[in-house]
Amino acid sequence: MCLSDVRKGQRVHVSTIHDEAIRTHLIRFGICEGSPLECMEKIPFGPFVIKHNRQEIAIGREIAKKIVVQGGGVSCR
Repeated sequence: MCLSDVRKGQRVHVSTIHDEAIRTHLIRFGICEGSPLECMEKIPFGPFVIKHNRQEIAIGREIAKKIVVQGGGVSCR
């Protein structure tokens, strides 16, 4: 499933990041394949707030669609 499909409070691990530029930006926050994430908030028509270790990061919905996480069988659009 994509990060955009995760529900508030759900914990997942990053499986794949399809976009090289997004992968580069996330590495600056210490997020890469295998990193644990928790969805803290899904702002309607806005970004996702995720927690990685002790930091909270806002990620836009279009970017979240390009991050594949471990979990259910929902496919990315």
